[in-house]
Amino acid sequence: MSGPEPTTFGVVVLTQGKRPDDLRRGLASVLAQQGVETDIVVVGNGWDPAAAEPPLPDGVATLALEENLGIPAGRNRGVPCVSGELLFFLDDDASIPSPHFLAEAAAHLIRDPAIGMIQPRVVDPSGSTSPRRWVPRIRKGEADQSSVVFSVWEGAVVIPRDLFEATGGWADPFFYAHEGIELAWRVWDQGRCAWYAGDLVAHHPAIEPTRHSYYYRLNARNRVWLARRNLPAILVPLYVGAWTGIQLLRWFRRPSALVAWFGGWSEGWRTDPGERRPMSWRTVWRMTRAGRPPVV
Repeated sequence: MSGPEPTTFGVVVLTQGKRPDDLRRGLASVLAQQGVETDIVVVGNGWDPAAAEPPLPDGVATLALEENLGIPAGRNRGVPCVSGELLFFLDDDASIPSPHFLAEAAAHLIRDPAIGMIQPRVVDPSGSTSPRRWVPRIRKGEADQSSVVFSVWEGAVVIPRDLFEATGGWADPFFYAHEGIELAWRVWDQGRCAWYAGDLVAHHPAIEPTRHSYYYRLNARNRVWLARRNLPAILVPLYVGAWTGIQLLRWFRRPSALVAWFGGWSEGWRTDPGERRPMSWRTVWRMTRAGRPPVV
């Protein structure tokens, strides 16, 4: 008598083709997964993965986007290209060292139906100290401690396909930064929660996000857009005001960073953030009871 059908994962790997060795390492780690079935697509953001040399592994589909649409939009474009009841998003510089990672992630979702999205613990495989920002909690605690969270590091994320579609997916207009907060908020608004799984591990090098020239501008713009897209109107100025105060305290000794940040802040108010789907007050209350009201 045959056993239960294995869990199926649609895997979306996003790349610009600039890290070929890392990309192959990540793909190999997905292809090595046991106890699940995977359907994998490599999305080239302004690059054609089908032209990779050497070619990508057999069984890996490719999607070439003519231009770099940004990280959230690139991930979204890959979803229709794969089948699977669960989705796994993996950045091209990340990998999953355990061959049981996806099976264990699926087991988390089965054991606790309240969990709607999973971010693993992130470890730099070189042995460097992992940045505390990879633990998406205000009170960081120990990195191997699991808990509900209200944002995720986006480089390795598991989410049921039907829930992903109900949330509207990653925030296309954001291009870079804070799309993990929005997706987590929308998961909470669907009556589920985001989960930081300290017992699951993904590998990623410890690289500072400030290496991107647009980091400060998009960090601020997307904070404003996040609020305008997702919060009840009365909470929008409270959230933006709280983060404005936080950035002033963080960077008051770095005037050039603040100039760029406030440029993005202004842009966030002046420009169209895209679809507005304010969360319910019930969600605000659930998040508050769980430890983080959406005003900071």
